[in-house]
Amino acid sequence: MSTEPVFVLPGDHIDPEYIPSHPTKPLRLGPGLRHVPPNDILPTLAGQLVTDRPKNAIRVENSEGRYIPRIGELVIGTVQKSAADAYSVSLSDYTAPALLPHLAFESASKKTRPNLASGALVYARVSSANKHMDAEVECVNPSTGKADGLGPLTGGMVFRISLGMARRLMLPRSVQDGKLVVLEELGAAGLQFETATGRNGRFWIHSENTKTIIAVGKAVQETDGRRLGIEDQKKLVRKIIKEMT
Repeated sequence: MSTEPVFVLPGDHIDPEYIPSHPTKPLRLGPGLRHVPPNDILPTLAGQLVTDRPKNAIRVENSEGRYIPRIGELVIGTVQKSAADAYSVSLSDYTAPALLPHLAFESASKKTRPNLASGALVYARVSSANKHMDAEVECVNPSTGKADGLGPLTGGMVFRISLGMARRLMLPRSVQDGKLVVLEELGAAGLQFETATGRNGRFWIHSENTKTIIAVGKAVQETDGRRLGIEDQKKLVRKIIKEMT
């Protein structure tokens, strides 16, 4: 089967080779798809067709759509306020705030939990998601009690990116499967920075050099907005590095 991304429009025919089949698990249709009896599956959104064969699931990834929290996804949230036992955390402009329990941090207790002010950033995992209730997020791995990279994000800047770009950045092999080389090229050019990507379309960059933060953010947003291929990403990085010197 082809490894190239597959894009669909509403009403398009989906080739059966892209529909996962499992001997025991039922097929799960995600956002952007509907079943038309007896056997047709039609897209209702324009976007990239994404299959998850281990889960026997398929969905349409609409880059400009509203973020819908799903259990296990990593997100970057902005603290809005603190209530009696949880923070109210914004995940996007079009999503209801999520709850972040005060004790959902590594080694947190009533005395040692982080004191996060309004506007603070957190890198969290969605722990509960139900369309009838507010989502919950956590900054700790419940099975180990460790942060595992989650928690408050200090310094740096957050840039908005499309949901599709967030997914590509978070792929285990973003170069091979996501066709993204922009970050690798920036690092190879000598820029030093660290990043965190939220599935909710948020991209955090930290560096000791403010110019580096701006350059990396600009490169990622332009790659996203202009849908640049690999060679054009390399050209963009060369241009940005030249402008910095």
